[in-house]
Amino acid sequence: MRFRHSVSLTIDNFSGVFKLLLYRAITAAVFFSLTYVILSLGLSTIVDSAELGALKELAKSFVKALFGGEYAVLQQMPHEFHVAVKDFMVLLGTHIGSIVGSIIGVAVMYLLLRYFNGLAMFALGGTVNDRMSMNAKTRFSASYFRNIGQASLYQLVYVPLTFVYDVASVGLCVFLFFYIPSLLMAWNFFTVLISLCLSIALILAMQALKMTFVSAWMPAMIAGGKGVGQALKQSARCKNSFWRRFAAYLMAAYLILVVNITFGLCTLGSGLLISMPLSYFFLLVMQFVNYYTDAGKKYFVTRDKIAEGDGE
Repeated sequence: MRFRHSVSLTIDNFSGVFKLLLYRAITAAVFFSLTYVILSLGLSTIVDSAELGALKELAKSFVKALFGGEYAVLQQMPHEFHVAVKDFMVLLGTHIGSIVGSIIGVAVMYLLLRYFNGLAMFALGGTVNDRMSMNAKTRFSASYFRNIGQASLYQLVYVPLTFVYDVASVGLCVFLFFYIPSLLMAWNFFTVLISLCLSIALILAMQALKMTFVSAWMPAMIAGGKGVGQALKQSARCKNSFWRRFAAYLMAAYLILVVNITFGLCTLGSGLLISMPLSYFFLLVMQFVNYYTDAGKKYFVTRDKIAEGDGE
């Protein structure tokens, strides 16, 4: 029921997908440009260095010799690569400050990008809440500026918290991917395939677990009028509805993965322009459907259909 209502509300409010696409395109252009400037300023000496140029030339020579059958040249390559890599590592050591600064700059830009994209999600959450509670069509810009205060506080806590969780999840999956073949003492197609399948299952389960505990956070602030801390505590207290939430988000995670891969392959990547923001918007709608259902509140699914929550 929750899943079906989420699909209905997503379709009924599909214009939110295009608003999210436009907003994310603008923020991506701005922050990718700033990231390019940071990398250009910090790594220009390395990029334009003779040491890196030598490595590029050796790579070209290797490919040319490999396809040209020049075996005498290939035999000399290991020594030349060793010398070139050694010189390049010395260069990196002399510019370690610039490299660290560039990494920190890119990390800051990434967090700021997530922060500003999160403001848009909060604004869309306001429009979804108005549609579900009053069947009202609220403009995105009106919701954006109306909720900017709450959204800013929410993102200041949400972004670093989920960033640390996501990094830990990815690290755990990478460890699992390399650990299984090592445990089986065999690196072949089947062990790598098993590791890949289990790693994907783990990352999706970890994301579903995260959504289970934080899914009511934003709705509790927008629909419940609670503060950041109170809303987070309410969201995390999901003992009675834990498995229903987790199952729904796990199903959504697999569905989103399949849809995005299908759209990407069948449209040579162009379909991702729709499927990616659609995925984010669908998860947003699911958060509000779960919140209203667990709180026992009535809400509009469509103009002519009203659903009633069952409470926790």
